[in-house]
Amino acid sequence: MTDALPHRMYLLAYDEAARGPYDRTRTGFLVRVAALVDLTLRGHLTEREGAVRVAEPGPVGDPVLDGVLDEVAASTHGWKHLARRNRTQTLQAVEDRLAARGQLTVEDGRIPVLSGRHTTVRDPDAVRALRAHVTAVLRAANSPQEVALEDAALVALAAAGRIGSVVSGEDRRRHRARIDALTGRLGELAPGLETAVHGMRTTMIAAQGGMGGS
Repeated sequence: MTDALPHRMYLLAYDEAARGPYDRTRTGFLVRVAALVDLTLRGHLTEREGAVRVAEPGPVGDPVLDGVLDEVAASTHGWKHLARRNRTQTLQAVEDRLAARGQLTVEDGRIPVLSGRHTTVRDPDAVRALRAHVTAVLRAANSPQEVALEDAALVALAAAGRIGSVVSGEDRRRHRARIDALTGRLGELAPGLETAVHGMRTTMIAAQGGMGGS
């Protein structure tokens, strides 16, 4: 993997006109789940009796992933709970990491509690290339089983989060079976992880209605 999945997920969700993610609440979920997927792909997390467990302790070498791994080590919860937990902090940690790497500039609003953060991607062409790659994976004619798991995860999350610049409404209708199949690939990592991603849209709607926690 050339870059941690939560960082790529954030860039997929970035909206230049909004000067930040297309939807901060949804993007918090997306980067959080992307971090869990990444840690599982790297062999650090596993699922036992419905709970997420640390299979291999860190450090991973990325501060965002290390932070999430430390949280999992101190818990006995399932994927859905971990997807909802501390997602705002994980989102900000991703932004800080991208800023430290020179990929993003971060500007806090004058009244942070009201106006939040504004961010600017330093290389818009790289973001467009990433979006084009993930969209191409969705539209490709190859078998879902031939798709790299990290690419399958990015398609599944972009579709669940309704990121229209990556997976348009027409794409969701035309490629519904492929989206389901690519999401199903996450079951190879952990059955509960696939279930959590399949149910993400409902979880995000509940969060935006004030029932999602922080």
